[in-house]
Amino acid sequence: MSVALIFGLLFALMLTGMPISISLGLTVLTFLFTMTHVPIESVALKLFTGIEKFEIMAIPFFILAGGFLTHGGVAKRMIAFATSMVGHWYGGLGLAGVMACALFAAVSGSSPATVVAIGSILLPAMVKQGFPPRFGAGVIATSGALGILIPPSIVMVMYAVATAGMSVTGPTGERVTSASVGQLFMAGVIPGLMLATLLGLTTFYRAWKFDLPRMPKASWAERWTAFREAMWGLLLIVVVIGGIYSGAFTPTEAAAMAAVYAFIVSVFIYRDMKLIEVPKVLLGSANMSAMLLYIITNAVLFSFLMTHENIPQSMAAWIVDTGVGWIGFLLFVNILLLLAGNVMEPSSIVLIMAPILFPVAVKLGIDPIHFGILIVVNMEVGMCHPPVGLNLYVASGITKLGITELTIAVWPWLLTMLGFLMLVTYVPEISLWLPRAIGMM
Repeated sequence: MSVALIFGLLFALMLTGMPISISLGLTVLTFLFTMTHVPIESVALKLFTGIEKFEIMAIPFFILAGGFLTHGGVAKRMIAFATSMVGHWYGGLGLAGVMACALFAAVSGSSPATVVAIGSILLPAMVKQGFPPRFGAGVIATSGALGILIPPSIVMVMYAVATAGMSVTGPTGERVTSASVGQLFMAGVIPGLMLATLLGLTTFYRAWKFDLPRMPKASWAERWTAFREAMWGLLLIVVVIGGIYSGAFTPTEAAAMAAVYAFIVSVFIYRDMKLIEVPKVLLGSANMSAMLLYIITNAVLFSFLMTHENIPQSMAAWIVDTGVGWIGFLLFVNILLLLAGNVMEPSSIVLIMAPILFPVAVKLGIDPIHFGILIVVNMEVGMCHPPVGLNLYVASGITKLGITELTIAVWPWLLTMLGFLMLVTYVPEISLWLPRAIGMM
């Protein structure tokens, strides 16, 4: 009954067009003050203590780093390097787009930022060279989703925050801790590279099938020049991932380093951004950070309500009693998250669903790291299909194509992503091998 009331009220408020964050907050407050005897002081305290986590600071820093990189000329140099390496193959600029998205994803942590940075430069060039606009839009809209799978990733931070500190037990009653940000970052490397490869193969096949344009093969001297130009941006990958792996700093400190490094590269090394433009980037990043932190705050309240009503634990016990194994449960999770992607954006889905599904997954013996990567890949797919696919709207703004046209355009790559989702779901070692190999598990 509690579950029906809580989610019924939440969806009713969302259907009125109310922002998800406010819907969450009103649902919690309405239920707490009418159906329970929780004192208002504890609600106010939870609002502040819920976001008083060191890991959350990584979010505004990664957003700021992405802002500097998007406006600071890093993207165009990555595109030039990628084009020099793969431009002579079938669909050369399309393949360069996939490679450039993968490289930019490794420094930005955001899918929409990746689509904007790469797409605004590459899509006009592809149309000029004779590529169908739909082909270019399909490549960039789906490859841009790599921004939340290849570390660093804001969505991974969200998952770690949403599940941190939860009291969960495994199949035999043992205490299981949630995945850390560092573990998730390392776990995302191999899936990210695999998905980039699969999207590249899809791009190559369609370009070969329709005989799309190729570029002249670049000499090794030209490739070296392009690499040298892009090197300062590529070094950010070493700063973030290398710093975390070596233990030089935590993921949150890595995010701060990334923001400072991106500022220095954009303003003083590449000099594509003037000092007078910095306040605009700071303001844009602050607006985005404030929006996400407000969602997190209300989602923390929602998680508090779930815990207070003992809903996740009850669901875990009920699902285990029904005899549904981990295979059936993961299939259910995929369907649920893909449906949620039709009406909600990734941050909200993770913050609402993860605290509910996480205890059930652990009870069935599913590793918290594997479960986190599965959720992130689901969020990638959700960003590429209507009606709320953020990447589609960003690509639409660049290409001036309608959402219906873009929906048709992304299908070949979207089917590839769905196939990869099933692979990641039922082959946990794809996510777990690297963290285990380097001693993070």
